[in-house]
Amino acid sequence: MRKTTLLLIVLLFIVNDLHADSNLKVLSPSGELTVEIKFENKRIFYKSSYKDEKIVNYSGMGFVLSNSDSLCFFDLLKAERVTYDDNWKPVWGQYSAIRNNYNELLLYLKDINQNRLINICFRAYDDGFAYKYSFPENNPEITIKSEESYFSFPENNNCWWIWADYNTLEKLYFNTPMKEASHVASPFTMQTPKGTFISIHEAAIDDYSSMTLKQDNNDSLTFKVNLVPWADSTVVKTSAPFNTPWRVVFVSPSAGGLIESSLLLNLNEPSELSDVSWIKPIKYIGIWWEMHLGISTWAMNSGRHGATTENAKRYIDFAASNGIEGLVIEGWNKGWENWGTKDAFDFVTPYQDFNIKEVVEYARSKNVEIIGHHETGGDILAYEKKLDSAFALYKSLGIKYVKSGYAGPVNPSTENHHGQYMIRHFNKVMRTAAKYGIMLDVHEPVIPSGWSRTYPNLMTFEGVRGMEWNAWSSGNPPSHTCTLPFTRGLAGPMDYTPGIFDISEQRFEERRVKWNWLDTGRTSVHSTICNQIALMVVLYSPLQMAADLPDNYMNHPAFSFISQIPSSWDETKVLDAKIGEYVVIARRKGDTWFVAGITNEKSRTLPMKFDFLKRNKRYTLNKCVDSEDAHYENNPTGYIISTEIINSESDIKIKMAEGGGFIMILN
Repeated sequence: MRKTTLLLIVLLFIVNDLHADSNLKVLSPSGELTVEIKFENKRIFYKSSYKDEKIVNYSGMGFVLSNSDSLCFFDLLKAERVTYDDNWKPVWGQYSAIRNNYNELLLYLKDINQNRLINICFRAYDDGFAYKYSFPENNPEITIKSEESYFSFPENNNCWWIWADYNTLEKLYFNTPMKEASHVASPFTMQTPKGTFISIHEAAIDDYSSMTLKQDNNDSLTFKVNLVPWADSTVVKTSAPFNTPWRVVFVSPSAGGLIESSLLLNLNEPSELSDVSWIKPIKYIGIWWEMHLGISTWAMNSGRHGATTENAKRYIDFAASNGIEGLVIEGWNKGWENWGTKDAFDFVTPYQDFNIKEVVEYARSKNVEIIGHHETGGDILAYEKKLDSAFALYKSLGIKYVKSGYAGPVNPSTENHHGQYMIRHFNKVMRTAAKYGIMLDVHEPVIPSGWSRTYPNLMTFEGVRGMEWNAWSSGNPPSHTCTLPFTRGLAGPMDYTPGIFDISEQRFEERRVKWNWLDTGRTSVHSTICNQIALMVVLYSPLQMAADLPDNYMNHPAFSFISQIPSSWDETKVLDAKIGEYVVIARRKGDTWFVAGITNEKSRTLPMKFDFLKRNKRYTLNKCVDSEDAHYENNPTGYIISTEIINSESDIKIKMAEGGGFIMILN
């Protein structure tokens, strides 16, 4: 790792004649990416190019406030340039050190209508650019009706996207030309005809609403920032001074470069926590998958309760014996029998068959962390009233991890799940958890935006059509997980919950009871076992779940690969990838490399080079690969484990079956 350096240069200049100025542009440190700004009839526009390719045409900026108050016409007062270069160390993540290197252009503007001040900051990195608005003046009340930020593209790019939905991100992705993507959620990923990869997202969402992107009615290649509204149709209610989220454009010559980027984290502020020694990534199992299969229930009154003291101890014993650091227990607290009613959960009262103190003490004796669970059912009003008492209980017991859930409509019912009301709530929970020394795994969240840098106790998120859908619906096709790293995965860690070994879900079929209306009575996990193991490396999460039942892992030779996989990395390299088709990724922890790959519904054989390894060193390569007759539907459990010696000059070929994958461990 290079020695940490800090270079900070600030240049000020005053612009008196806007139309004569030709210096309103900012280049990335390499000079390959350029953002240019112009004023036309007092309106501000930006455009961007990458390696002489136009990637964003001139696109408008501004706001419409309440009472149709336009904030779109400006005079430029001055501009300020900054060059910044530094290394910082994340508490956990894809890297043990991250370089933050950018050039910045800060514009100080005055609204020509009411003389209000507003600043716009542009930052150019080698892997993308971003901009945000700042309202510097004290103002007790600002209501935004519309953010007039646009992204106008010069070509009908090839895109990967899901429909914008104000209440859920759990959808399958489309791959279409841009003109067919009329209203999309972010991240919105695309490839230009020349091969450049771009993804649009946002960073550092605080007291604001989350962003969707909506096609302009007159131009299908232009997208407007469309903020999730309040019930009264306004989108943001706040007071100044404040900053908007960053509008972020990832740019890369390769699909893998999008995954390798730390742009989103770099756009967030350094950690607010002075002590982070208590924050630790772990692998975990859970009393969870058996509920989704319908083998047991969350509620006790069914007679098939999963979260019993006895069952918890059984899971703890398995975890302790197999290198698993944590156990999540869902359904331990009263209230599940009242699902959907007001104040259903109090978050502190266990069912009669679950002795929480006994379970926690037993886990502690086995060096296993208990992950607590707060399912709100969307009842935000009730949860916020009980937030401190719920976290205080866990702190008193020594529980340092909490999985939260928001399945169901939001209460108050007038508000959207992804609007400013819920942004405020999630960030309140994040900060409250930090106060109690608790790490979070948030399910049904708003889209992540890099807050994990500032509050590293915010560990991971669902916000994806994850593994649970394979238990009670038509399931997720193999192409789904080959798309996620380049779309939802760009927003931040993802608790997809992979690692299922009973692919056909038939081992306990006689005990299953249908509980979900999407359940057709017959489903499976659409992948091979090797694919399931590989997902634990490909889809990054610092809280990584091995989701299957202990019964399906016991004495299984392939489980040894899961037990060795770390939850945080020192280095990450994408070796080969094609969005929606396949991903091959290498991650290093200490001196050990983990190389994993997954493929879609097509079988493929890929050449493997190891030039990322140290030269003149011999490595023992242990691998688990699909057998010759493996197939995600016809023979999902076929695998081969083998060992060989390689070095940095070795060149081998790996075959992945349809819906298959592989994992290698090199040390």
